[in-house]
Amino acid sequence: KTFVFTGTLNALSRDEAGARVKALGASVTGSVSKATSYVVYGSDPGSKYDKALSLGVSTLDESAFLKLIS
Repeated sequence: KTFVFTGTLNALSRDEAGARVKALGASVTGSVSKATSYVVYGSDPGSKYDKALSLGVSTLDESAFLKLIS
């Protein structure tokens, strides 16, 4: 799985969130493409979130992301 993080996360920093998914065997990239599995968004997500919607990439808010990795 490939994750992209955008916006401000509350429970974790984006670096901490990235480290968690890497520990589970996933990868983290900085840009959204059709190959992206999930875009995890916090407040003020910006253009990465918009691109995910336009490409049909799955999006997760922070609480859904935390449930997914727990």
